[in-house]
Amino acid sequence: MLRTFVLPLLLLLPVAARALCTSDGVPQPAAVLERFLNADCLECWRDPATPAPGKDTLVLDWVLPGTLGENAPLSTVASPDALERLRTLKQSVPQRTAAVSSRRAGALVPVRAAQGQSFNDYVGTSIELAQPGAEPWQAWLLLVERLPAGTEGSPVPRNLVRNVFRPDWARPDTGGARKLAESRAMQIHEGASPERLRLVVLLQDGRGRMRAIAQTECP
Repeated sequence: MLRTFVLPLLLLLPVAARALCTSDGVPQPAAVLERFLNADCLECWRDPATPAPGKDTLVLDWVLPGTLGENAPLSTVASPDALERLRTLKQSVPQRTAAVSSRRAGALVPVRAAQGQSFNDYVGTSIELAQPGAEPWQAWLLLVERLPAGTEGSPVPRNLVRNVFRPDWARPDTGGARKLAESRAMQIHEGASPERLRLVVLLQDGRGRMRAIAQTECP
């Protein structure tokens, strides 16, 4: 119990004091392409016809739990959060793959992400939204692993979603808060390489419009 309580606190200190990777100065892409693969379908991971992102588009790869459970070829990287994301996008679960593209709308929203160093299979992360106003926000903080083309036979590079944190920003603020901020220690799942991990923020407004697409870079 003591380790469970203390570990997140230790991890969050580097984020606040000396964040190594932030979204500061990183231009937001104009769109995001989210590719959803069923964990039953190994050939989908290796498909040369995998949808490619367009210009100024960030790509994300989600692996959905399959009907084969732990026996599914991609079960080790499958995530229940992928199902929730698919529901948010009002899409049904594909037997093979599905791709959903969303363009950033409206004025640029200054959302910030930061990550610290990894420690004992965790990484300290933070997300901050300045001047949130009275808008109800839907925020997704994603821990992604950047995989080069050729990884496990994939013909394309991928940003594999490894972990998800969703801050509760859905209720409009009426107290005039100048910012919304959350810090969280996120687990690095088995098999992920810490040096390849980055954060991605997807921020949608109360009408479901994509308002921000932010990502961290490391110096």
